[in-house]
Amino acid sequence: MPNSPLVVDLIDRCRATGLRRTKALEQLLFTLADSGRPMTLNELSHSSRLTDQCDKATVFRLLQRLTAIGTVRRLGLHERAAYFTLLIPGRHQDYLICTECGSIESIQAPCPVHQLEKEITQKTGFKNLYHELEFFGVCPRCA
Repeated sequence: MPNSPLVVDLIDRCRATGLRRTKALEQLLFTLADSGRPMTLNELSHSSRLTDQCDKATVFRLLQRLTAIGTVRRLGLHERAAYFTLLIPGRHQDYLICTECGSIESIQAPCPVHQLEKEITQKTGFKNLYHELEFFGVCPRCA
């Protein structure tokens, strides 16, 4: 198994919240880290790393736990397949989601909310402030 500092850090964060280190957890984190894009439950459960490790229900339960502890972000429309991506400290990504087909893509532009986030922190005294930004519309293929 490759030794990725990112995945090692994520595993340490998971263990600090009480999540057991299992082969399935490791492989799920490696798969998400290597994907470079959000992935669906189906894509994850059929990935080469996970298909022999666990079933789809186990992947789903792991994703739910990882989302609850803030290691994974769930994206998408409720009536469509959800996408999952890692939440990496110091790294931020916003997304475009098609309301017709449910496709998702990252926005390749500076986030317009970072300055507002700083102002809110200064004015309110809130610490560890963060946001998640998703835009919904119809993609060019569906338009």
